[in-house]
Amino acid sequence: MAQDIQAFLFDLDGVLTDTAEFHYLGWQRIADEQGIPFSREENDAMRGLSRRDSLTVLLKGRVIDEATANDWMARKNDYYIASLEHISPKDLLPGVHDFLLAAKSAGLKVAVGSASKNARVVLDKLDILSLFDAVGDGYSIVNNKPAPDLFLWTAGRLNVNPGRAVVFEDAQAGVAAANQGGFYTVGLGDAVGDEANLRLPSLASVTPHQVIDLLLAGHA
Repeated sequence: MAQDIQAFLFDLDGVLTDTAEFHYLGWQRIADEQGIPFSREENDAMRGLSRRDSLTVLLKGRVIDEATANDWMARKNDYYIASLEHISPKDLLPGVHDFLLAAKSAGLKVAVGSASKNARVVLDKLDILSLFDAVGDGYSIVNNKPAPDLFLWTAGRLNVNPGRAVVFEDAQAGVAAANQGGFYTVGLGDAVGDEANLRLPSLASVTPHQVIDLLLAGHA
């Protein structure tokens, strides 16, 4: 194992599990209650964003007061939490569990960097919380993606320099955040854009050794 890379940092939604549909249904319910048009394409624009920034996308320039904003965000979160009641390890995306175990066996530190304030709840229900050396979430920082703060905070918890860590993301905002922070970046899926150092269909398609070799070869 090359020694240049010491840690893997993972986004949650769309990388380890796919709760994007639950988020969409929660925001769709708020939009329906308020008579605001809302599409799946608009929901895709929320990938990697905080709850507050997602609300801004939903509003499309509409102005509401702070109390109303907080009420809508709280209700959306309640809808989302209710939908998580039956989530379990079977909801891990293909290859995730084996990839995490292989990374740890290789001596890498592993962590989650997610804008979600429910990250620990989801990780616990997926039965993988104990695998991570650190969890950064929506409570950890003020400025969320596409600012690099969340990944920098999480790398700090690992005591690893960003230049020796890899961020796995499925969202353009997350890749932009990691690039700005000086991390290696791996983009998963079709929605991630072209800014990642390496693009892959999923974690099921590679091993940790292969990811590191491909990244280091690309930076040679």
